[in-house]
Amino acid sequence: MARLYDLVSTIFDRQYLPLMRPSNRPIVDLCHALLGNQGEVSGLSIATEILDVYAKSNDDEKRAFFQFLNDNLDISPDEVVFALDAYKQEPTHANYKAFLAASETPRQELIRRLNQGSGATARLVEMRRDLLAFAKEDRHLSKVDLDFKHLFVSWFNRGFLVLRPISWTSPANILEKIISYEAVHAIDSWDDLRSRLLPDDRRCFAYFHPAIPEEPLIFVEVALTKGIPDSIQNLLVTPNSVAAHAADTAVFYSISNCQAGLAGISFGNFLIKHVVHELSAELPDLETFVTLSPIPGFTKWAENNDHAVDDPEALKPMAAEYLLNAKSRGHAPLDPVAKFHLYNGAQIHALHADADTSEKGMNQSAGMMVNYLYDAKKIAQNHEALAKEGTIAASRPIKNLQKAFGRIQTENVA
Repeated sequence: MARLYDLVSTIFDRQYLPLMRPSNRPIVDLCHALLGNQGEVSGLSIATEILDVYAKSNDDEKRAFFQFLNDNLDISPDEVVFALDAYKQEPTHANYKAFLAASETPRQELIRRLNQGSGATARLVEMRRDLLAFAKEDRHLSKVDLDFKHLFVSWFNRGFLVLRPISWTSPANILEKIISYEAVHAIDSWDDLRSRLLPDDRRCFAYFHPAIPEEPLIFVEVALTKGIPDSIQNLLVTPNSVAAHAADTAVFYSISNCQAGLAGISFGNFLIKHVVHELSAELPDLETFVTLSPIPGFTKWAENNDHAVDDPEALKPMAAEYLLNAKSRGHAPLDPVAKFHLYNGAQIHALHADADTSEKGMNQSAGMMVNYLYDAKKIAQNHEALAKEGTIAASRPIKNLQKAFGRIQTENVA
C-alpha cells in the first residue's frame, strides 16, 4: 500500500521550475495576467504570487477578491445562448466545443491555473474554507463556490483517494492531526489516542489525496467487539476486551471530516464501504458492521416541538419518532448523522439510553445514541427506497418504538 501510495503521489509532483520575482501587482491584475498567460514558467510564477498575496490578505481583502471573482469572471449569458442556438441548429463538434467554452466561467479556468504549483491544492482548499464562511454572510458568493466545488469533486474523486491505516506507529504529524480533527468524541491526550489505536481490537483508517499527502481528508475509528455495543463510554474505556480474531462485530464509532474547505465533497460513503472490505479481508469471521452514532439534533428538535426530554420512559420512542419522521427538505432526514448513514444504505437498528453521558452527549441528545446497521445485501435497496420514496430502513423494534410515541402523545392529549 505504501509503495502504491508513493507511486501515485509522484503523479502530482511538479517539476521544479525557477520562479520569477514577485511583481507586487494587485491581485486582480495578477488574475487577469494568469488567465491570459500561455507560458509554463511565468504561469507558475503568477499562480504562486496570487496564492501568496491571498494568504497575506486580511478578511476584507479576501472578501473583495471573491467579490471580484463573482462579478468579473462570470459567464456571458448572451454568448451561452448564441452558442447553444448554433449547436441546436447544427450539432457539430465545433459548435459543441464553442458551447462548452461559453458555458464555463473564467473562474473555473483561473482556479485550474492556480493549481499549478506544488502545494497549490492544499492552499485552494484553505481558500474555499474562507469562501464558505464569507458565503454565509453574502449568498451571492455561493455562485463562486459552485465553481470551486465543481472542480474539487473532480480533483478529489474516489479514483484519487488512498486508504491508509492509522496506527500508533504512524508518523507523529499524522497522529497530531487525528487528535486535532476528531470531531465526535474528543481525544484528550496521547494516552487517550493510544487506547484508540494500539489495542488489538481497535482500528483506524483515513483517506488521503496524493496532492495533500500529509493531510487526512476523513478518518474512521473502529472497535472490534463481541455483539453490538450500547454505550460509548464503555467502548472507549475497555480496549482489548476481545481479541481481534474472536470479534464478530465491527463498530464504526467515530467518523470525522478533516478539511473544512472540502465541505460537501462526499468521502464517507466510499470510506465505510472500503473499510468494510478491508476488515472483511483481514478478519473473515466478522458478521456485523454497525455504527454507534450520536443523534446531534435530537434535543433541539424536542425543544422546538415542546417534547420534554426528562422523561426516561418516553426518550426512546421520542428518538425513534425523530429519526423516522423529522425531515429537512424533501425526504432527507433532519438529523445530519442519520442523513449520512441512511443515504449510504444503512438501516436504523437500535436505540440506547444513557449511551453518551458526556456533557456534549447530554446536551445534544439527552444521552441517546443509535446503531446504524450496514447489511451488504440491503445497502442498495435501502438507499433506493429512501432516495426515491422517502422510506427509511429501520428494524422492527425501532418501528414499534415510533408507534409507542404516537400512543404516548394521544394519552397526553387525552
